[in-house]
Amino acid sequence: MRTFQVRKEDAPALRRWYIVDAAGKPLGRVASMVAWLLQGKHKPEYTPHVDVGDHVIVINAGKVVLTGRKAERKIYYRHSGYPGGLKAVPYGELLATRPEFVIKLAVRRMMPRTKLGRRMFKKLRVYRGAEHPHRAQRPVLWEGEQ
Repeated sequence: MRTFQVRKEDAPALRRWYIVDAAGKPLGRVASMVAWLLQGKHKPEYTPHVDVGDHVIVINAGKVVLTGRKAERKIYYRHSGYPGGLKAVPYGELLATRPEFVIKLAVRRMMPRTKLGRRMFKKLRVYRGAEHPHRAQRPVLWEGEQ
């Protein structure tokens, strides 16, 4: 008996659109749910070497929460590459100015670090509030619990 595997040519026909509401939900739970949908791991035809994942729209990114005292203590670091070029931005400040980036960064770090992972990540759209321009695709609302 052979295991069924999707071919690259058949994958685009399998795509759906999901809306994930991040309001009041922990950042890690939202990010892992979105990464799971983007990779297509929720489908029986999941194939690791083919992009069978779906498109995901995350709304209310500015209302995502962190548990415990992480909201006060979490710091995002980046480095310019020059001596003394370490930049540190607290989570609260980043959430106030760029909440879309917080979710995208969490999801990107959960995706495969390959060409395929970067292609899957392009199917993610994140919006600060509840409004988004993707009404024509008739997305399915997904709360995360099955």
